[in-house]
Amino acid sequence: MDIETKLNSLGFAKPPAQTRVVVAMSGGVDSSVVAAMLAEEGYDVVGVTLQLYDHGAALAKKGACCAGIDIHDARRVADTMGFPHYVLDYENIFQDAVIDEFADSYLAGATPVPCIRCNERVKFKDMMETARDLGADCMATGHYIQRDMGARGAELHRAADPARDQSYFLFSTTPEQLNYLRFPLGHLKTKDETRALARKYGLEVADKPDSQDICFVPNGDYASVIEKLRPGAAEPGEIVHADGRVLGTHKGVIHYTIGQRRGLGIGGLSDPLYVVKLDVDNKQVIVGPKEMLSTRIIPVREINWLGDEPFTSRDQWELAVKVRSTRPPRDAIVRPISETEAEVELLSPEEGVSPGQACVFYAPEGPRVFGGGWIWRGK
Repeated sequence: MDIETKLNSLGFAKPPAQTRVVVAMSGGVDSSVVAAMLAEEGYDVVGVTLQLYDHGAALAKKGACCAGIDIHDARRVADTMGFPHYVLDYENIFQDAVIDEFADSYLAGATPVPCIRCNERVKFKDMMETARDLGADCMATGHYIQRDMGARGAELHRAADPARDQSYFLFSTTPEQLNYLRFPLGHLKTKDETRALARKYGLEVADKPDSQDICFVPNGDYASVIEKLRPGAAEPGEIVHADGRVLGTHKGVIHYTIGQRRGLGIGGLSDPLYVVKLDVDNKQVIVGPKEMLSTRIIPVREINWLGDEPFTSRDQWELAVKVRSTRPPRDAIVRPISETEAEVELLSPEEGVSPGQACVFYAPEGPRVFGGGWIWRGK
């Protein structure tokens, strides 16, 4: 076989130097290593970083992606490795597509996952269009997930390192997007390997801490962000037992989440109580015993299906599902209602299933991801 027709490491039948790849650079160690690795392999690398919110505020913000210091770090990596780097102002797009929905969902009593919406609506949509405009053959990211070629095209698979796997946050990646995306770190076994590569390439971000917060929510204080975005949102109301007893008052539904036990301010009761429902219309936080949190049937909508057969080609699918990013997949039966809606029956009940969270589908055995959808109301 002629060397010109061999597939390079990104899957193209041409030399790396003739393959342009846009790398989505957050300024963290993961995406920096991806960019450096591809540059060293000889690819035509173009680094792109998104400015997602106010740059002045961002400069003082640490521990979240896409902050001002991170833009500086990404640019420095590009300078070190000798490839061009661009910063795109996506502040308005991010506000409209992610932050506003986050605020509205929270006010409606849901527990949103804005990082998924950011991947879906900004990074894998508008940013991907920019990559195409730049003439790139593909776009690479530092996500820990694998893209493998199956009999019917590109498949999404969990990362080799279960502790780093980010498949929960990437379930809405469409087949078309998957054709264009590359995830060069998905096969690594540990984060230490990534940091070792960063040191190998002489990157100053080698020991930079991982981002922990949602980028626009400092210190995980959701309520203060919601109050700033939606003044007057924190209206007081009653804390009510599921049996109808009024147990106390609260300073706003936005301060509570389904499954919460601590910080309810209703001490002195014999049995522990948990938040089992948020009644936004009546400004009530409903509490009850732990068993009330158990859920078997979960309505799911906005489904993105990544199976080989059409989602509605079967009456039901036996899959494993994950209803929180920190929980392992559980066996379930997924019954399609339409191409984008389903009823998910958990074979063993889960606690604290909350509207606004994702329900991600996995193969019962093996690493393949079959997509997923959004939990839209509790039963």
